[in-house]
Amino acid sequence: MERASEIRLIISDVDGVWTDGRIIYVSEQSEIKEFNVRDGLGVKLAQKVGIPVALITSRHSAALERRARELGIKELRQSAVSKLGETERLAQKLGVDLRQVLYIGDDLPDLAPMVRVGISAAPADAAPEVYAAAAWKLTQAGGRGAFREMVERLLRERGDWESLVQELMSGKSEAQST
Repeated sequence: MERASEIRLIISDVDGVWTDGRIIYVSEQSEIKEFNVRDGLGVKLAQKVGIPVALITSRHSAALERRARELGIKELRQSAVSKLGETERLAQKLGVDLRQVLYIGDDLPDLAPMVRVGISAAPADAAPEVYAAAAWKLTQAGGRGAFREMVERLLRERGDWESLVQELMSGKSEAQST
């Protein structure tokens, strides 16, 4: 078990992690992104145990802004020139050491933050170099539940999973997968 109990922040790339990496242009100004509802529930479950989720992407997307807003994600960094720089700024802003960050990415620009954080993860279909560098090699592909798989693993290793499931089963708590 890596340092799951030390994780205080999840930082995620978007395209290739939350999506399958495809970008569909509808017009000059509009694009379509497809998100997995299970990944959304993963965000809510992490937040429920006090672990915020932040998103970093080199692109800019109104659809992503909407998704982040729906999920209550306060830290969304779009048009990022350096994912490492944004990771360091987020950690500093939130008072978290890089060893307390879990970073998930799928392609070469994600390598720099991945090798510096406490735990790194990669979807099953990540670039070979990224998958090899990841501490947690996920079985699900990007856009197909990889983020949820990572959150479940984190919460299981921290000892939070069973109590969350019991709480939801009892009906005393609700987590919406919006």
